[in-house]
Amino acid sequence: MEFFKYANSLNFMGKSKFALILSIVFVLSSYALLATKGLNFGVDFAGGTIIQVKYDKAAPIDEMREKLKSNSLFDNGSITEFGSPEEVVIRMKTTSGDVNIDIGDVTRETLKGTGNYEVRRVDIVGPKVGNELKEKGMMSLFLAIIGILIYVAFRFEWRFALASVIALVHDISIAIGAISLVGLDVNLDVLAALLTILGYSLNDTIIVFDRIREEITGTKSADLAETINDSVTRTLSRTTLTSLTTFLVILTLFMFGGEIIHPFAFTMLVGIIVGTYSSIFVASPILLWFGFDIKNYHMKLSEKAKREAEKDRIRAQYESGVM
Repeated sequence: MEFFKYANSLNFMGKSKFALILSIVFVLSSYALLATKGLNFGVDFAGGTIIQVKYDKAAPIDEMREKLKSNSLFDNGSITEFGSPEEVVIRMKTTSGDVNIDIGDVTRETLKGTGNYEVRRVDIVGPKVGNELKEKGMMSLFLAIIGILIYVAFRFEWRFALASVIALVHDISIAIGAISLVGLDVNLDVLAALLTILGYSLNDTIIVFDRIREEITGTKSADLAETINDSVTRTLSRTTLTSLTTFLVILTLFMFGGEIIHPFAFTMLVGIIVGTYSSIFVASPILLWFGFDIKNYHMKLSEKAKREAEKDRIRAQYESGVM
């Protein structure tokens, strides 16, 4: 399905310098946010307790705070709305430390007299488990990027591999910067979204790279910028349709999916926008900056074809008994 039809190629590479400046500004801003504001690690990574309580009317938060002060288990706890005035979340950076204590039952007993409510969720993660999850989460991101580098280098060429990995680091950096900017709780859902962004962005980049390789193989032109412009223009319809439909689905989840899925949906929204942008304006121009040469690539293809032909000739002689 052709969403866009162009008689001439669009000059994407002509905007690459401006795109580079824009990317550098966003990436450096993200690192600055991480250095100054940092990330707000949720219970999954920092450890602690989360208790979700739902009332049949607007939650009496002030009264709840007074009630919770009477129990030392809730010291330094915070109460915030959770998607609606009727629903609240009690967050504590500590756990009871006693397996015989049911924090849900303690919460019910402590909040007696504040109205009709139900304890809908209790999540408890110890600090040691949280640190292990954080380390394994960071390791999973690192291993995913290394695996992608090896895969793209094997499938294409080392310049393509480095370009794709730089684009992925660009996407993840900006997504993490956006998370820090809005103060989202970083939990396993956000980690899952970051890993999903890696796959989504790589898929977009591979589609563009495949088209570039086809154009390079079939063209006699030595102008790489022109070849990239042709390739990106040809994939623009597919990229637009894929990104737009995915964006609309994630936007629906963000708007109507509830507070629990908001961190995942927000991270994905940022990732889809940045991933689509980077496959066009980051990954492709890097091939130019790395000095990819079409003539040398054609020579390598020609030498490879000669080697394959020689192998086929020797094999045919061997099978016919000439050798």
